[in-house]
Formats: sequence, C-alpha cells, structure tokens
Amino acid sequence: MISVDTNLLARFLLKDDPAQFRRAVAVLQADEDVFIPITVLLELAWVLRARETTREEILASLRGILALPHVRQQHAEAVRVAFGWVDAGMDVADALHLALSGKARKFLTFDTMLARRAARLGAQPPASAP
Repeated sequence: MISVDTNLLARFLLKDDPAQFRRAVAVLQADEDVFIPITVLLELAWVLRARETTREEILASLRGILALPHVRQQHAEAVRVAFGWVDAGMDVADALHLALSGKARKFLTFDTMLARRAARLGAQPPASAP
C-alpha cells in the first residue's frame, strides 16, 4: 500500500499540469492500494473550494476519488455520514469535523450557522456555542 498527498489528488482532478496529471493517473490506476488519510481528504476539499468549485462539485470529486478500485480511506463511516450532511447543505470541512467527533458529548463552536444546520439535520454530537 502507498499513501498520497493532497497535491497528487489535486493534479488528478484539476488537470492543471499535464505531466503531473499523467503521473497521478498512473499512481491511481496501478495495481496497488492507495491510502488517503482524512487530512488529505479535508485539504483536497479546501483546495477545490479555493478554485471556486461548488459544494456539489467538491462532493462529487471526493466521492469519485474514494470510489476508485484501489483507494482505501481513513474513517470510512464518518466520511459517509459527513457526505450525507454535505448533501443536505453543510460545508465539507464542518461535516467532517462533526462526523469525526461522533463519540463526543458535544461539539462546541462559535459558528452559529454550523450549529443551526447540525440541529436541523439532527447531527450527533449536537453542535452549540460554549
């Protein structure tokens, strides 16, 4: 198994450097498992967002990467839950933070929009201001 950095996945999705795109394709199509840490997934969402990619396009891109045959992900169940919340309108980073906090009693935040969305979705743990 190998692990990859955000920049490799970004080149694969954005195709903004032809040489690196070809190398990224070779890595992702090789007959070897590719591990994607949760931190890389989160950073990739931020990179795509910085490129003014819509939330829906970001989610489709992340799902596409994770669906590749040899890709293995960290915290698969939390990612699945988070992606459901993103489908319902939550920000990718907020959804991942909240889903990865699943065993906590509360998720404390000063982000009132996040707290309202989480409450509307029945997200656990509940999000609120300290």
